Formats: sequence, C-alpha cells, structure tokens
Amino acid sequence: MLDYVKLAMMITIFVVFAISFYTDLRFRRIPNLLCLVALILGLVLQLLHKGSAGLFEGLLCVGLAFVILFPFFALRALGAGDVKMMMAVASMMNIEFFLLTLGYGMVIGFFTSIAFALYKLGFKRLTAIVRHYIRCLYLRQFIASNDNGFMKLKVPYAPALAVGWVIACSQNAEVMMVVSALRYQVGI
Repeated sequence: MLDYVKLAMMITIFVVFAISFYTDLRFRRIPNLLCLVALILGLVLQLLHKGSAGLFEGLLCVGLAFVILFPFFALRALGAGDVKMMMAVASMMNIEFFLLTLGYGMVIGFFTSIAFALYKLGFKRLTAIVRHYIRCLYLRQFIASNDNGFMKLKVPYAPALAVGWVIACSQNAEVMMVVSALRYQVGI
C-alpha cells in the first residue's frame, strides 16, 4: 500500500533540493521563503505521518541539523542558506536518514569543493595555499596567507547535499518501499 504522506515528504524534499540546486549554482543563494515553507510543511507532514512522535522526531532532526551545521557556518565552510535548507529538509526525515544524507553530502561536497577550487584557482595556486595551511598545522600557529583567494571562494554546496540525499534514498528501506508501491500502482 502506498504511503501518501511519505510520498509527499519525498516529493517536497526533491522540490526543495531541485530549487536549491538551481539557485545555489546560479545566484549563490538559497531562498529563505523556500526554507521556511519547507520547514513548516515538513513538520505538518511529520505530524500527519506519525502523530506527535513524528513531530518530535522532525523537531529533533531540525535541532540536530542546526547543532551539526552551525559550526561549519561559523567557520565559513557553509553558507547560511545551506544550513537553513538542511534544517528544512531534516524536518521530513528520521535521524538515521538525515545523518546518512548529511554524511554523503559532506563527503561529496569535500570533493566538489576541491574541484571547484582547482577550477577557480588553478593547481599551482591551490597547492601553494594547501602547503601554507599544512605548515600552519605543523607549527601549531596560524599565519595569515598572502593569498586570500581560497578563503573568498563561495562553493555552492546544495548540489552536493542533494546528491547525498539521492544516495541515502537508495539505501533507505522506507523510501524503497514507497518507490516500489508507486511503481506497482503506476504499472511500471
């Protein structure tokens, strides 16, 4: 039997990631209104799906997203839009699914950030900056770099988080059951 509330959650998450993917790449921004509407809709859907326990789980995931991602924002590794988007998306997930999505997204984001930095700065400049920061770690003392280009890069992270969600979906039994039920009803 098809779980329509779970399907609505998946569609909402897909739409949020699709819009965020586009706006983050195109404008380097994720709309606040998108995040707010998705957060409210996610909590309402959690309430419809599992009652007060679902609402509690949604709020717990939102809080967990904030606690995990805010330090990355404070260090300027993530933008505020990425944090708000993941809090909104987390409102529609359980903890395990959220952590998987975030883990895959962060790993993919690490590699896409390196690729983006290589594209923008070039290999020689990027390796010089990396050597400088490795030297700082070795000396256990921060020394300001002459080249601030690396720190000024604004890497769009929503695409990496979206791909992380797709990978996490492929490993989630609940999602696979909804997809199977939908395929059966549609006749695919």
